[in-house]
Amino acid sequence: MPVVSSWEPFTPPAGRRRRELLGWLTYARVVAPPVPAVDPHESEQVPVLTVPGFLAGDWSMIPLARQLRRAGHATFGSGLVLNCGCTEMLVDLLERRLEEVADESGRPVALVGQSRGGTLARMLAVRRPDLVAGLITLASPLLHQLPTTRSLIAQVDLIARLNVCAWPWVLSPDCLTGGCAERTSALLTSPWPASLPFVSVYSREDAVVDWRACLDPAAEQVEVRSTHNGMGTDPVVHYVVAGTLAKLRPVSRPPA
Repeated sequence: MPVVSSWEPFTPPAGRRRRELLGWLTYARVVAPPVPAVDPHESEQVPVLTVPGFLAGDWSMIPLARQLRRAGHATFGSGLVLNCGCTEMLVDLLERRLEEVADESGRPVALVGQSRGGTLARMLAVRRPDLVAGLITLASPLLHQLPTTRSLIAQVDLIARLNVCAWPWVLSPDCLTGGCAERTSALLTSPWPASLPFVSVYSREDAVVDWRACLDPAAEQVEVRSTHNGMGTDPVVHYVVAGTLAKLRPVSRPPA
């Protein structure tokens, strides 16, 4: 049975769709003056690894990372130029990146992922809880990988067809209905590691992801009024993320 069939696509009202388009305009803030990097060895705050959403890259996390550096966090990008690859491949890539950041920082790292980035980050945290200090997801589908609109599902299907034609670096049909989908869905719904902080930020105004799919019972659920696309630039979301991270106590990484 196709994995994507268990969650029906939805059609958001026209007004919400228009707000989502305006949400993209807020990413003009990525060209604002940079904030100096923070040395993770000198900072008293937990280091942070950010993971961008579907069809976005590390650039989309710049406004949030800038605010976190102002709060004293060392921030690190995922290394993803475009989040559109095979799910299993991306989790593997992110695991290697997490290992690099944990080695450089000398301690566990907080993960902050937007949309599909948060979905991948949850899989990563379950796989490597020894390297993770906590997880914050922003408008991320956590109960299913594709609880979204018909138009976005059509885009995903097109990308999978491109993989079959000639683009092996994008997600494949196997990621949607085959073994990859089954394995990553099982990883996504795996029991959450005990005592590991987990916050899911969601919005009922979301016109891209069905907000109900963000309500992972393992997470502390925080509702905001942001659009889906505007999560990474919303000041209220920044406040929630910074406040959550401030509660995490940096600890040294246990010896190998």
